[in-house]
Amino acid sequence: MLALIAILAVAVGVFFGLVPALITFSVALMLAGAYHVNNLFKLVRWLRTPVEEAAPLPRAFGMWDYVFADVNRRARTASHHQERLSAALERFREASQAMPHGLMFLSNSNTIEWVNRQGEQHFGLDRARDQGTPVTNIVRQPDFVRYLQQEQHDAPLTFTASRPIGRTLMVHVVPFSEDMRLLMSEDITQGERLEAMRRDFVANVSHEMRTPLTVVSGFLETVIDGLDDLGKEDIRHYLGLASEQAGRMQRLIQDLLTLSALETGAPMQLEEPVDVVQLLEEVQQEAEVVSAGRHVIELDCASDARLLGNAKELYSAFANLAINAVRYTPTGGHIRIGWRQRGSVVEYSVADDGIGIAPEHIPRLTERFYRVDRGRSRETGGTGLGLAIVKHVVSRHQGDLLIDSQPGQGSRFTACFPARRLVS
Repeated sequence: MLALIAILAVAVGVFFGLVPALITFSVALMLAGAYHVNNLFKLVRWLRTPVEEAAPLPRAFGMWDYVFADVNRRARTASHHQERLSAALERFREASQAMPHGLMFLSNSNTIEWVNRQGEQHFGLDRARDQGTPVTNIVRQPDFVRYLQQEQHDAPLTFTASRPIGRTLMVHVVPFSEDMRLLMSEDITQGERLEAMRRDFVANVSHEMRTPLTVVSGFLETVIDGLDDLGKEDIRHYLGLASEQAGRMQRLIQDLLTLSALETGAPMQLEEPVDVVQLLEEVQQEAEVVSAGRHVIELDCASDARLLGNAKELYSAFANLAINAVRYTPTGGHIRIGWRQRGSVVEYSVADDGIGIAPEHIPRLTERFYRVDRGRSRETGGTGLGLAIVKHVVSRHQGDLLIDSQPGQGSRFTACFPARRLVS
């Protein structure tokens, strides 16, 4: 452009003289400068326009047309790159929402930059409300605060978070960038509870087996040591007591095997229509054998409907409830075994007028080895697993176990099954 202006000025000078040539040159330079300044303003305005408004590309001639085209090409490339990064970030966030672990991005000052849903649940956070807030202002557990302040995070931290509810969390800090860290969290509350249950289970089994084993061992030693001095009646008495304790251990092992099989959650091996009336007649006979004539045991079957299920499991559950009633009902008491349909459910019930159960014990009755009165339970030969077995069997048949009891007035245990399991 400067070359064109110079040629124009020389031509004017040849024909009109020096002064007109200088004037022409000056005016041309001013016009050229104004053209360039105008195009610069066009470029600035276009660059400042928000991307979402999609402003049209300015038009120009010559060099400026190439400049606008090159800048536009670079802007489109940068925009596409940013869109790809945004899409990748969004996919990462969506994937992180489905993860079972909590993820929280923290700045070097421990402010919350982003957190997924699991992280919100673990620490009781609200992303919209708490973003930009130091996490230590919300989670004030001393061990957690000290852990974040450490420079090295080679090992994870396990601690109990008090909000929103008591959870046992395992957290681990991973460097993410120069100014950001990733805090990963895992809720191990259930695992801790299962480990505690395992320890309690081993302790309970060991305790339950130790007592009868000690008794059996003691009686056998007595018989062996006094074989030449003891009479036949004494030997028979000691061996009878040892046999009774061995039977108790055998029942405990059998109940443990039964409960273990039920707790695996495996489907029933055989599901068929069960003649409940005939099954309850057998339950009544077994209860009368255990009672040995000390109780009045009645059977009331108001329905002859058959139940779809496993006969062996149902017999185990129904007999457990009936025999429990015999064990915890004083001599002369009444026990009533019932089978009836009520609307959309069918019920198996065992009611007695025995010693009853205090309300605070009822929620825990179906726990393994839980006993209201340990001494009485051992005297009656109970293993502490009967009601746990009943609960699992009833649950496997889509039923519910209801317990109603008052101290000194007796108890009523009811297994309710949905009517859809009835077979005509």
